[in-house]
Amino acid sequence: MSNRLPPAWAKHLKTQSAPAKVPQPPKAGLPRLQPTKALSRAQADDMLLRQALELQKAERLPEAEELCHRVLARTPEHALALYILGTLGLDFDAELAAKYFERAAVQEPNNPYYHLSLGEAWLRTGDFPPAIKHLQRACELKPDLVEALFGLGQACTKFGKADRALAAYNRVLKINNSHPEVRLGMARALSSLGHMDEAAACLKEAIDLGLNIPEAYHAFVNTRKFSIEPIELKSILVELDRRAVVDAAGSYALHMAAGKILTDLKRFDDAIDHYLKAKTFATQKLDIAAYRKKVDLLIQLFDAELLAAKAEFGDPSEVPVFVVGMPRSGTTLTEQICSSHPEVHGAGELAKLRRIAIACGLHEEVGHVLGEPVRSMTIDRSQTLAQDYLAHLQHYSSTARRIVDKMPHNFELIGLIAIMFPNARIVHCKRDAIDNCLSCFTSNLNETHDYTSNLHELGLYYREYDRLMAHWKEILPGRILENRYEDMISDQEGQSRRLIDHLGLPWDDACLRFFEKEGSVRTISRWQVRQPIYKTSVKRWKNYEGKIQPLIDALGDLAEV
Repeated sequence: MSNRLPPAWAKHLKTQSAPAKVPQPPKAGLPRLQPTKALSRAQADDMLLRQALELQKAERLPEAEELCHRVLARTPEHALALYILGTLGLDFDAELAAKYFERAAVQEPNNPYYHLSLGEAWLRTGDFPPAIKHLQRACELKPDLVEALFGLGQACTKFGKADRALAAYNRVLKINNSHPEVRLGMARALSSLGHMDEAAACLKEAIDLGLNIPEAYHAFVNTRKFSIEPIELKSILVELDRRAVVDAAGSYALHMAAGKILTDLKRFDDAIDHYLKAKTFATQKLDIAAYRKKVDLLIQLFDAELLAAKAEFGDPSEVPVFVVGMPRSGTTLTEQICSSHPEVHGAGELAKLRRIAIACGLHEEVGHVLGEPVRSMTIDRSQTLAQDYLAHLQHYSSTARRIVDKMPHNFELIGLIAIMFPNARIVHCKRDAIDNCLSCFTSNLNETHDYTSNLHELGLYYREYDRLMAHWKEILPGRILENRYEDMISDQEGQSRRLIDHLGLPWDDACLRFFEKEGSVRTISRWQVRQPIYKTSVKRWKNYEGKIQPLIDALGDLAEV
């Protein structure tokens, strides 16, 4: 995406009265060319932008950026300069890139590629309503623009509009039946609707066509539970032998797929061997010392004195509900139970609070004091941030009395939540530490969950999470409801009633039939939460006890052995 050359570029150049030959920089040195006096401003801008694109292809991004800014200094709203700046920054700051794309689209509102890139940028930030808006506009302007249709399918699935996603994906297939990703996208949409057999058929078709085989196998094995060895296991193992160590991403997906099947077949030793091999291909590694320092700084920043000083800040709305905890701790189950209530809407895992937190300085950066904007925050600023978040929730439901944001890692941001929303409900999902960590280790969490690449470091990370949650409970007594997974399993009705009571709502029996709830499920738990509550996940770790000792050792006194 970052090196996409907009087709508008060639057309743009042809419309200029440029000289017959524009000087081209040599490939080796790429010296900076200065426009001569004979060139008009438009021609000079074009020449600089040509060179910016050459520099971008050579991955000399700061120099390319500087040339774009030179153009904008003369022509402040030059659409193509803004567009190129957006592509330069997309991999580093998608929100800033979106602002550049938006300015370009304002200048050329009928350019489908500007709307496509703007939609893709919002998709990366997790802001799905504007992503859908601009990707849809790109499709209207250019109905055969496959990238826009595919992006629209992704955005609609993530926004809980899987039916619209399927329509977009089907249009892709009519244009390009060999699209490498579209059948995976269709399977995700179908799975989110609970149509597991259709999803499996879609993935088998991808495998038969040789399209993205490792990911297709990994998605396929998660559409069902296996009671007898499927023929796909042999195919996965053959594929692994063929790929050897050449394809790290593919090997990771195939080992994870084999582990899932073998777990279903109760061949636990073989399963954990595949999971361990998969993690050797993980590209992201945890810096536990850096994370420990971050937790220290959060605890120092959000102390009782700070929260007392800002007790009257934020917005009094009771609409937001934050379900937090480690991934695989029961957050999706909790959201499904809550959102089965007629006055509750489940919005899934929203990135909005994380973006607000970054704006408040709650991120690691060299030479940056974590959270300084929080200390100096005024009441007006806190209200503006809260209203921004509430406006985002309105995209998901304008009528619900409670809207659930179940981004698990918001457990890091409970102090900010307390300032922004003094009346918001917070539910902390907790699970047996070894079971929770093992489930993280064997699940296909994305690369941002770098702590899952090693059993020992996963245990150390869990200890930091536990330490931070203990701090929040100490300084916010009575604000956080602890919802234990094991209690939900043993006493579904009692714990469900606790949840709904915590939300300040009257009981509704629909909450006991959460697995019958219609609509999309947008997380990797989509198969499990469509089943009645089952007990097989309690103390599951004992099946692997002989091979997970590094995890148990790292958890220390948190491990209930």
